[in-house]
Amino acid sequence: MDLNLLRALDALLQENSVTRAAERLGTSPAAASRTLARLRRAVGDPLLVRAGQGMVPTPRALELRDEVRALLRGCDDVLRPGAGFDAVHLQRSFTVQAADVLLTGLAGTLSDRIHAEAPQVDVVFLPEAIEGGPALRQGLVDVELGVLDHLDPEIRTQHLTRVALVGIARSGHPLFAGRITARRFAAADHIGISRLGKRLGPIDGALAELGLRRRIAVVVPSHTSAMMLARTTDLVALTLAGWLPDTTSALGLRTFPVPLDLAPLELGMAWHPRNSADPGHRWFRDHLAASVLAPPPVSP
Repeated sequence: MDLNLLRALDALLQENSVTRAAERLGTSPAAASRTLARLRRAVGDPLLVRAGQGMVPTPRALELRDEVRALLRGCDDVLRPGAGFDAVHLQRSFTVQAADVLLTGLAGTLSDRIHAEAPQVDVVFLPEAIEGGPALRQGLVDVELGVLDHLDPEIRTQHLTRVALVGIARSGHPLFAGRITARRFAAADHIGISRLGKRLGPIDGALAELGLRRRIAVVVPSHTSAMMLARTTDLVALTLAGWLPDTTSALGLRTFPVPLDLAPLELGMAWHPRNSADPGHRWFRDHLAASVLAPPPVSP
């Protein structure tokens, strides 16, 4: 049956009036009357009959009224993105690719947020071993989080925030004995952080413009290992400003502004367009973004 006939039947059964049904459907009373005639032939029942100045439904019409309304609601839900979505019933795993310094700072907040609404949703964090568009295109990753580059052209992105880089060292480090200048900063031995073993980065370019050069004594693959190494040595590392303040303090570390003109890091998230309209994926992205932007918890 034509879906428009179902909508006309719903209007007629809700209004019990050809005139009011016509107004509801945006058509003329004559057209609504012709539609009622078609429906009577299709159903094999008069549906609405005269009773004085008005019309009353037949027993068959009363049986159909709620059923037709439910059918139309179901059709609308199929065609309307996200209709009927309820996170509490969601059973799904989402995979996020992020640097360890990011996931350490937001995993707890994210977990609390999503489990408050969707207790059966799981989150899997992957390291930046397959960064870039292919993992998103191939469906290996739901969302990539961090500094976004080398993405495939169809990938969708959302800017989240800007974060400055700061230096980090043990609280008793000689650097803290005086003002930390670019020259003193360069003179310290540094920890490089790179999964691929790279030794040079934006810091080195900024130092070179001042005629300075630093020594990268150790290269480690993660921010976590850099922080653990910095706490027991006189090596200096880098981290994100305002990130993990309680952990930094508990490890006996201090942060300090890097005495160089450095652009902040642009943090965002990326996903494949096939997931853009998916209500569950959109719900998860909203919570992930909110977790990144949430202020750090305050210690009691």
